[in-house]
Amino acid sequence: MNVRRLIPTAALAGAVALGATALTACSGAAAGTGGGDDGKVGVTASFYPMAFLAERIGKDHVKVDSLTKPGVEPHDLEITPRQTGQLGESDVVVYLKGLQPAVDKAVSLSGVKNVVDASTLTELEAHGPSGHDHGAEGHTEGEGEGHDHEHEHGEAGRDPHVWLDPAKYAEIAKGVGAALEKADPDHAADYKKNTDQLVGELTTLDAEFKDGLKNTASRTFITTHSAFGYLAERYGLDQEAISGVDPESEPSPARMKELQGLAKQENVSTVFFETLASDKTARTLAADTGLKTDVLDPLEGITDKSQGADYFEVMRSNLKNLQKALGAK
Repeated sequence: MNVRRLIPTAALAGAVALGATALTACSGAAAGTGGGDDGKVGVTASFYPMAFLAERIGKDHVKVDSLTKPGVEPHDLEITPRQTGQLGESDVVVYLKGLQPAVDKAVSLSGVKNVVDASTLTELEAHGPSGHDHGAEGHTEGEGEGHDHEHEHGEAGRDPHVWLDPAKYAEIAKGVGAALEKADPDHAADYKKNTDQLVGELTTLDAEFKDGLKNTASRTFITTHSAFGYLAERYGLDQEAISGVDPESEPSPARMKELQGLAKQENVSTVFFETLASDKTARTLAADTGLKTDVLDPLEGITDKSQGADYFEVMRSNLKNLQKALGAK
């Protein structure tokens, strides 16, 4: 299991002051923060899915900087003094509370007026290793039996991976668009137009997944960690994760044995791994059960190993890989 190190409050507060002082000495544009001399709105995003929304909605009116650089597993992010200062200088901050504890702490101390918390823009649910909601029908007020406490995220162990459901991601897009309109009313019409266009593209993607996964030989897929609970729920699939929502956690021998039996029972053909975390456990399980391996990308970051250059390309690659693994007809 990862050890997530939080910056002590006193140290973080000092870093805010230090970072803000250092950044004041140079232009916002040069430092990768506020709009600076170019007049653009300075947006700081916590990681790729939030940065993608800001870039697609803001376009030429914004300058977006991500706290999580390409290739870095976002769950493990540690905030540097420079990044803390960057938050304080931003015009808008877009993040997802509950995914990155260090970011949550830094945002709470940043003093930024326009803060967009994606977790407030759509309803979060608690998904365990099986990918199912562990509460009342549809939504939870707490945790159900069997929830993996060791891998909790967010309030009441809610699953933060909402961007993998295009419909929920569209809800977040609308909130980001509204925040940019508020921060930069002179370009509100452009933000509204760009938001509508993006939501339309996400609606099309949602339809592609529904149609592409409608008729399959199997409804169950096995993946490295339980990032795909929302996607599975949206399209009537069953996610079985080797570990919980922490991609680096080690599965128990009992869980591995359980998955071996489930693979035979549910006609599973493939064990999925991802690009930003180790594929060791996925390949071990596949070897023990005679299954194939393939990539199912949780889209926490884009690198040269990603099966696509942006959110839409990678999601469509995920769809193709799921169709192949599940025997889509």
